[in-house]
Amino acid sequence: MPSLPRFATLSCLVLSGIAAVGIAQRASSSASASPATQAEVTARLAASAQAVLATLDEAGRAKVQFPFDSPQKTRWSNLPSPMFQRTGLRLADATAAQKTAVMALLSVALSRDGYRKVTEIMRGDEMLRTGDTSGPARGAPNGGGAPPDRSGAGIAGGARGRGRGMPGGGGPEFGQDQYYLAFVGTPSATAPWMLQFGGHHLAINLTLMGSEATMAPSLPAAQPATYTFEGQTIRPLGRENDKAFGLINALDANLQRQAILGYRVPDLVLGPGQDGRSIQPEGVKASALSAPQQTMLWDLVREWTGIMNDAFAEPRMAELRSHLNDTYFAWSGPTTNGSAAYFRVQGPTLVIEYAPQGTVDHIHTIYRDPTNDYGAKFARR
Repeated sequence: MPSLPRFATLSCLVLSGIAAVGIAQRASSSASASPATQAEVTARLAASAQAVLATLDEAGRAKVQFPFDSPQKTRWSNLPSPMFQRTGLRLADATAAQKTAVMALLSVALSRDGYRKVTEIMRGDEMLRTGDTSGPARGAPNGGGAPPDRSGAGIAGGARGRGRGMPGGGGPEFGQDQYYLAFVGTPSATAPWMLQFGGHHLAINLTLMGSEATMAPSLPAAQPATYTFEGQTIRPLGRENDKAFGLINALDANLQRQAILGYRVPDLVLGPGQDGRSIQPEGVKASALSAPQQTMLWDLVREWTGIMNDAFAEPRMAELRSHLNDTYFAWSGPTTNGSAAYFRVQGPTLVIEYAPQGTVDHIHTIYRDPTNDYGAKFARR
């Protein structure tokens, strides 16, 4: 198949990037007993972003950089291109050196686990492109390909055999080279700016200003949610699923009655295009849970907050724990693991939603901070 060499090339870049990240992190750990501070990580991020820009010519830099107050800040989606038209540096158009620089940047911006999760989501999209998930996707009609995308893309029957788009062209483009990088604002160690990276089923919006950072809003999703790669079963959002089912089943009957909603939630309520909307808190209060159950809840939340670099994730988790009395856990659907069930964690500065799209093999999730989406707090200073 003509497209396989491109897949192999990008796979090698991603895999070598993962290996380099592991080596760098081990070297950093052994070189210093104390973790990097937020300001140090921001400085490293700015330097890594400038290293990406240095690989581009003037036209390329103009294509990837946008003013901090531009509409680009809110341009993200779960839909594939060109159903949602993205701008920036597309990996398919990047040279090997540029791809390496992009992956190096992501390795600084994200935690080790966050980097793994992002690359596994991208690789899953490559499986959609080739149709090779080493077996039919669970829940797919007639056992063939992936189930329809319920977000409006109309991707009926999956992507088996489509290559980069539907026969005849003009359809959705899948694959791990269909992801875009953009900078909103100028990468800086002190001034506010945003790193945007995304494509089908992925939107990372990391806004930074000095020692502060927010990854809200971001959308880590997955289709297929389970696939085989190099003989291993890969579940990009598997821990999110398993930890949530573990928590709902750790609740007694009374707490479950409080947590489980009396209606079905079929998709994200505050997904793409829903900036500025709010949800009335529902479910069981975190303060009503036992100490072990609260630990399970925060461990679940960290699957989202922990995508960004640990230097930013740890203070974020401390801030969220301070809102224990105003944090809620809500559930909609069956409580048996392996079922398609929606759940939500909500607090004054947090909204997390997990929404299967009619099947456990197609998952949408969203992470928001209603007080600081797109670094709103930074922009007001």
